[in-house]
Amino acid sequence: MRHQPDDLDVRALRSALRGWGIEPERDPAYLPVGFGDHHWHAEDASGAGDGRWFVTVADLTAKPYCGEGTEAAARGLTAAMDTAAALRADRGLGFVLAPVRDRDGRTTVRLGERYALSVFPYEDGESDPDGAPLPPDDRVRALDALAALHRAEPPPRAPAAGPALSRRGLLEETLADLSGPWDGGPFAEPARALFAAHAASLRHRLDAFDALAARVAAAGARPVVTHGEPHSANILRTPGGLRLADWDTVGLAAPERDLWQVAETPADLAHYAEATGHEPDPAALDLYRTRWDLEDMTEYLAWFRAPHTRTPDTEAGWEELTELLG
Repeated sequence: MRHQPDDLDVRALRSALRGWGIEPERDPAYLPVGFGDHHWHAEDASGAGDGRWFVTVADLTAKPYCGEGTEAAARGLTAAMDTAAALRADRGLGFVLAPVRDRDGRTTVRLGERYALSVFPYEDGESDPDGAPLPPDDRVRALDALAALHRAEPPPRAPAAGPALSRRGLLEETLADLSGPWDGGPFAEPARALFAAHAASLRHRLDAFDALAARVAAAGARPVVTHGEPHSANILRTPGGLRLADWDTVGLAAPERDLWQVAETPADLAHYAEATGHEPDPAALDLYRTRWDLEDMTEYLAWFRAPHTRTPDTEAGWEELTELLG
């Protein structure tokens, strides 16, 4: 996120890092990167690791795909982080940018009711913050990484990640009644008007999504461990090769959940098929492509129907929503 949360005391964050044996010389520096979680760079005075750590604090109220409500989201996030850690440590997948366990073996630690902390090694590298398509050579490397991930034996705590929308009920409720006004904040009423203008096309998109989901379910493809969001913003180019970050969406699903975000050409799909023996299903690719848009729209809908203020983050969210619905 672009701004540091007002209700999180950086002193509590600094204190929690001691659970990893990390003693920062100064308050961790906030990093205005990514969208959804909050990030800091911590420099350690004790000599743990190479002295640099990437600290992530997840807002549990904004993770319905991990679980509805903060307690369920905390359990789901921990299962996801445990899965990522196991993929790297137990399955030998070195491209997985996995969290480091604390002294008690935990990958997440609660910071109050709303937040959960995870700690990662700091890696030097580059990614595309806008999620633009990967260049051909990087696509091949990313597809090879996905093939290795999809071939891996699922860790014991790997969560299920079916195609169902995490907040379908909210979207259905909204489309059934778009009478106003919405008064949660500066983008509430504009969001209502925007959804009202596109209600018919959204209803059509939902019906198409349901038809695709039924078709893919009938095909009965074997679920594999998927990342969930392997777009270029989550792929870090490092001196040691590509690294895949942001594992809170990891889960068992059809391979196409990942493939549609990386493969650009028939040759890409053929490369993946040769590596895994799985012929990508066009219907499943369409399903997860459609799901991505609907899930994003619903996330912004929840945001703008709830109390909010004008911040760099809500302004960026509004731009994304208008682009999606446009």
